[in-house]
Amino acid sequence: MIRSGKDMVQEVRERMQDGKGQVEMTHIFTQDELGSKIRLCARISIPPGGSIGYHPHLGEEEIYYILRGEAIVNDNGDVCKLGPGDAVLTGGGASHSIENSGKENLEFIAVISLFS
Repeated sequence: MIRSGKDMVQEVRERMQDGKGQVEMTHIFTQDELGSKIRLCARISIPPGGSIGYHPHLGEEEIYYILRGEAIVNDNGDVCKLGPGDAVLTGGGASHSIENSGKENLEFIAVISLFS
């Protein structure tokens, strides 16, 4: 399946997972389109000062791959700064959050896969 960017589903969420500000999500492929156990495959954009709040991943794991901008990530208590080309994997009951700590939009790919 080939998908043009203009045909991808766009969504805006306020205070995602009790975070700050708006988060823009571009669903690259929806869960219904994927034959595997992928719950989310999206490009996410967070403006400066915005965040996705601290939340757990039970029975699943999530990958963040940073494309643009600067982030502060709390990966189950391990807090670090990430930039383009960096990634984080959280799952199996662990929790995480991500905050845009830079002056431009933070953009990353997020993929959530289910264990069963």
